[in-house]
Formats: sequence, structure tokens, C-alpha cells
Amino acid sequence: MLSRMDTNTLSERRPGGGLSKLAGWSQRHRWLAVSLWLLTLVGVTLGSQLAGSAYHDDHSLPGTESQQIMDLFKAQAPAQTGATAEIVFKTESGLATARGPIDTMLAEVRNQPHVKSVTSPFDTPSAISREGTIGYAAVAFDLESKDLPYDDIVRVVDTAKKAETAALQVELGGDPIKRTSGGGGPSEGVGLLAALVILVFLFRSILAAGLPVITAIFAVGSTLGVIVLVSRFVDIASYTAPLMMLVGFGVGVDYALLIFSRYRGEILGGLDRDQAARRALDTAGRSVLFAGGTVIIALLGLLALGLGSLRGVALAVALTVLVTMLASITLLPALLSLFGRRLEKGIRKHAAKREHGKAWGKLGDAVQRRPMVPLAIGLLVLIGLSLPALGMRLGFADSGTDPETSTTRQAYDLMAEGFGPGFSEPLIVVTENGDGAALQRKLETTPGIAKVTPPMGQGVTTVLAFPTSSPQDAATADLVERLRTEVLPGLPGEYLVGGSVAAAVDFADAVGDRLPLFVLVVVGLSALLLMVVFRSILIPLKAAVLNLLSIGAALGVMTAVFGDGLFGAQAGPIEAFVPVLIFAIVFGLSMDYEVFLVSRMHEEWRRTGDARHAVREGLASTGGVITAAAAIMIVVFGAFLLNPDRMLAQFGLGLAVAVLVDAFVIRCLVVPAVMRLLGERAWWLPRWLDRRLPHVALEPASR
Repeated sequence: MLSRMDTNTLSERRPGGGLSKLAGWSQRHRWLAVSLWLLTLVGVTLGSQLAGSAYHDDHSLPGTESQQIMDLFKAQAPAQTGATAEIVFKTESGLATARGPIDTMLAEVRNQPHVKSVTSPFDTPSAISREGTIGYAAVAFDLESKDLPYDDIVRVVDTAKKAETAALQVELGGDPIKRTSGGGGPSEGVGLLAALVILVFLFRSILAAGLPVITAIFAVGSTLGVIVLVSRFVDIASYTAPLMMLVGFGVGVDYALLIFSRYRGEILGGLDRDQAARRALDTAGRSVLFAGGTVIIALLGLLALGLGSLRGVALAVALTVLVTMLASITLLPALLSLFGRRLEKGIRKHAAKREHGKAWGKLGDAVQRRPMVPLAIGLLVLIGLSLPALGMRLGFADSGTDPETSTTRQAYDLMAEGFGPGFSEPLIVVTENGDGAALQRKLETTPGIAKVTPPMGQGVTTVLAFPTSSPQDAATADLVERLRTEVLPGLPGEYLVGGSVAAAVDFADAVGDRLPLFVLVVVGLSALLLMVVFRSILIPLKAAVLNLLSIGAALGVMTAVFGDGLFGAQAGPIEAFVPVLIFAIVFGLSMDYEVFLVSRMHEEWRRTGDARHAVREGLASTGGVITAAAAIMIVVFGAFLLNPDRMLAQFGLGLAVAVLVDAFVIRCLVVPAVMRLLGERAWWLPRWLDRRLPHVALEPASR
């Protein structure tokens, strides 16, 4: 029978919050909890495979010139649908010498499924270069690119390639052909494998390491099936699935790791495995819910931009984070109960080797002795990495940034060689009340334009202007601005400039106009949440500034690599929607680490009232798990550099750099230094504001 002292001690240590009760339910009904998650995963996966996806890339920008042109074209030819592709030829002896094989091959292509028409280069003089060595055939399909069966596209590619000889080069370009350039690569598998290795090293147990990974797989797999089903009713971009897997695996493993680390610590502190699980959920589980909530708020802040192409992405990734949170607080406790005995035995076996807290405590002491030095070093690193972002240029990727060995890139290069660098993406100039002939003459004398087509159409007059520079060249974007502001306003009538380059310019302008509201919503709501939790004004301000610096560093490195071609990468513009997505995701993830670190400092501050001790103990308690969690995110995100998709590689690099500087520079150096300089002022909140703010505790009160 327990003594009164033992009973009181146990009562003080027994958590009793809602998450503790949820953990208790998952423990008592562990097989039911696991079965429900398994049925959910299997059910939505089968349902999504039967229903199929209906992803749709909505790049509409209401009110912009490029969108007005698209609307005019749709109104003129509402039934005109179908993807297009090009078959490009080159032979040094001249295309006329290879006409027989080319005509035979094009006849075979015409007979392939879903091919509506094929226009031979010999039927269109403008489709053969001036030298006569390069030409192209236009292929029209009866379905949009996303609706074309993959095997039918492959048949077209294989049929065209059969005509290739040592003397005749044959390459293919166009959106449908890009689908045959390969899958998503090994990035997801490599990232998870690397995460598992880090977890095994951390816990010295394959079983313990596997639980966070299993939790992430269940959460991401279930959400992926849901997104596929939802795509049939809501516009969701085609790149959403790999992006949500990128974020989902990162935060899924991260959140489960943080709860499991607390579980491990409670066992080493003397609790049995059931009590440890409930305590872990009632402490680390609260932090996970709060941190995940800030990520969701940051993602939903994208809705403030009012851009259709980002709404579905924001909702899908936010749903992914929500499901990973639910898995962490329901599935993980059930798994801990199922394998609790073996886990507890392994944890106690390796307890003697647990020395990481001392090292982090020493680092906290060192930073606090001379706080200005680590603060200056950290800020210099962050600002230095952010500087390249000042030269960031936005655009949309085309075949010019595809791998050099791909047929789409080869076709792009041949078209540029034969017809000029701007031939693949001409500027579209449209007028309803202007003079088409005057427009043609004006464009022909405009610097930066190599060729202009005669006016086309009735009612709505269209002229194509081929720039002297490539679509991704900054000079082409400057040409668009010059046409709109200087060249065309001097002509009678109204004129619109469209095309892919103009759309990229419009997108960048739209984001720039709405960015202040987006930043205000995300930063403001996140700062308010931190103020409520930590009862402080300075901590939310500090967190907002440092999070913005980590985002700046991520965008700066991404610009240096993919914008300027550092480390041998293909230089070009940054995908127009990548920076705002990275801002939302990184701001939320940065808040995660802010919550995990500062919540422990806050706990010690409330317990002792000693600000310096709170900083040391907060870093000692969380430094190891934060850096381990960060290392997992870095390898998961960094693995997407292996993905052949340039956009996903940009996301992976940006997120990996952000987590790297956030965990190892901001949390280990800058935050302890700033907290030391602030001292007790860090926890100051005016009394009148304290009375009006609701009370939300990340740590349960002792009973």
C-alpha cells in the first residue's frame, strides 16, 4: 500500500488533461485504434485508385492582361481543346534529303490513338529554318495533356524516334511529351531511409526508430488518398501530391519523434510505460498541436493572396499537417502500448548512454557568458545567406530548364538554334479596336523583337512577336513591361500583351501587390498565438523577426543555386509560386521549433523565476531532440534535390536550408543570446493585456 507521500507524489506527476485521456483511450483500445487507421489508409487508397485523380492547374489571374487574352480566345473558340506537341528534326544535309523517312514516320504518327492532326514541315515553309537543316511538325491531340493516356503518348514518342538515324536527329517537345521524362525519382524513399538511419542512431533501436516513420506513412498515405478524391470536386494543382508528401513526411516524423522523445524521458524519469505515454501526450502532445496549428494558419494565410493556383495547394498541405497531428496523438500512443514492453526494456538498457543534455546545457552557458558574439555571428550568417534573394527573378519553367539529355530539352535547343531563342514562347499582342497593320510595323521596329507575324483574326486582331531573347531571360520580361508602358500606349486603340512570359510577369506583380496582406495575416496571427501562450510581447516579436530571417536565408540560397546556377545547377528564374509557398511552410515550421524550445524555457521560468537558468535548462532539455528532428527534416526535404522536377527541387532546397539555419543557427545561438540579453523582460506583459488575453498552457499544471 502506498504511503500518503507516495500517493501525493504520484498524483502530482499524473497528467489529467484531454490529451492524457485521449492517450489513455488509445492505450486501452490499441487494436481498435490501429485497425481504424489501417482501414482508413486502405479505404481511401482503394477509393482514390478506383475514382482516379482530376488534378487541374488553375493559373488564372483575373484582371491581368494575360488572363484577359485567354478569356478572349476561349470566348472565340470555346470548343477548341486538345494538347499540342512538336516533332523536331535536324540533318546537316538539309531536311529535303530526308523527306521520305520523315513523311513515312509522320503518317504513322497520324494513325496513333488520340492524334487529331499532324502538320508536316514541308507543308508549312515557316516550319523550316532559313538554312533548311532544322524543321518541326506540329502534332494536335484530341484531349488535354493531363487526360491523354500515358501509353498513347509513349507510342507517339516511340513512333517518331524510329525515324532517327546517324544523319537525322529527331526530338519531341510539348507538355504531353514532358510526362514521359520520368517519375518523381527516389526522393521520398531516400528521405525516409535517411530519417530512419538518424532515428536508429538516436534511439539505438530499430523498433523505436520505426514508430515515427510508421506514423508518418499512415498519415501521409491517408491524406494522399483523400486529396485524390477531393481533386474531383475542388481545383487542386498537379504538383500538390509530391509537395504534400514532402511536407507530410517531414512534419509527420518530426511530431512523432518529439512525443516519443518525451515518452522516453518520462520512462527514464521513473514512470511506467502507460503513465509515460499519457504524460508525453499531455506535454509534448500539446506543443505538437500548437505548433501544427501555427503551420496550418501560415498555410491558410495563402488564401489571402486570392490566387486560384495556390488555394488548393494550401488546403491540401494544411490537411496533411492536420492528419499528421491526429496520427501523432492517436495512432502513436496505440503503437507505444502495443510495443511498450520491448520499447521500455530498450530505453532502460541504453539509459546510461544518454548524455546529450549536458552538452546542450554547456552550450547554453557558453552562449550566455558572451551573448553578443554568437548573436553577431548568427545574424551575419542569416543576412549573408539572404542577400542573393534581392536579385530573385520569378518565372515559369519551360523545357529550357529540363535535363540536357531529355528529348524535350533537345527539342527546345534545336528550335532555338533554327528559329531563334524566343521562338518557343512568342509574346501575344491582341487588340479589339486598334490598327493591326500599325501594330505590326511598330513591333517590327521595337528593339528586342526578332520577328513579327502579320495580323490574324477578325474582330479580335492577334499579332505574335518573337523576342530576340529566350523566355526565361530577364530581357524578355523587361520587353513585356516596355511594350505595355512605352511602346503600345503610343498607338491608337487598346492593346493587351500575353503569353507565358507575360503571365509570369503578371503573377509576380499580383503576388507583390498582395504580399503585404499575406505577411500581415500570417505573422500577426502567429505572433498573437505566441503572446497568448507565453504571456509576453517581446518573445512573439523576436520570433517573427528571426523566422523572417530564416525565410530570407532559404530564398537567398535557392536564388543562388537555381537562379544564378551555383554548384552547376541550371540557371533560370525561380518558379513564380514557390517563394510564397516556402514563406508559408517555413514560417509555420520555424514556429514549431520556437514553441518546443521556448515552452521549456517558460516552464523553467515559471518554476524558478531565474531567466538565465531557464535559458540553460530549456536548451539542455530540447536541444538534442530539436537538432535530431531538424536533421530528419533536412534529409527528407534535401532528398527532393534528387527529383528531376525543377520546381520540387527548389522546394526541397529552400525548406532544407530554412530548417538547417533555424535549428542550428537561430535556436542554438541566436535565441539563447537574445533571451540572455532580454533577461526577465522577455516574459513581460502589461497587466491590462494579461487580463484580456485567454490562458492557454502548453504544460499541464501540477495537481
